[in-house]
Amino acid sequence: MLGEAVIRRETARLCLALGWSVLHEVSLPNGRRADILALRADGGFVCIEIKSRLADFRSDQKWPEYRDFADALFFAVDVDFPVEILPGDVGVIVVAEDAALIRPPPAHPIATARRRSLTLQFARLAAARLEALRDPAGTSASRAGLRAD
Repeated sequence: MLGEAVIRRETARLCLALGWSVLHEVSLPNGRRADILALRADGGFVCIEIKSRLADFRSDQKWPEYRDFADALFFAVDVDFPVEILPGDVGVIVVAEDAALIRPPPAHPIATARRRSLTLQFARLAAARLEALRDPAGTSASRAGLRAD
């Protein structure tokens, strides 16, 4: 059984191979935190919920709350995870040695105003994280300004 870190890494690599820009642990305006939020080349957002264990999936029922902030919703799971129990209205990414998209999700486009707001938040967060790598001591002041509205 693969751990969450491996599932996360391989899922991010798949996203990059698909031409998607990736951010991990993104706070959404509704207070939830997306494991991975990816921005596609067409401007659409993909939210990916990582589940490393069946017990984690069964105990966590907050994933429907991500729909309002993503054009596509996925679960990323270990190759041994029983994918048949995942809801049929989400995409599925399975990770073995690498990640594979085995079921695409149905599209559910988000509102234009929400997309614009989320795009700005995504860009600001990405820039802040990049700057934090360059100047770790200077990041505390910028964090307060990145809270979702």
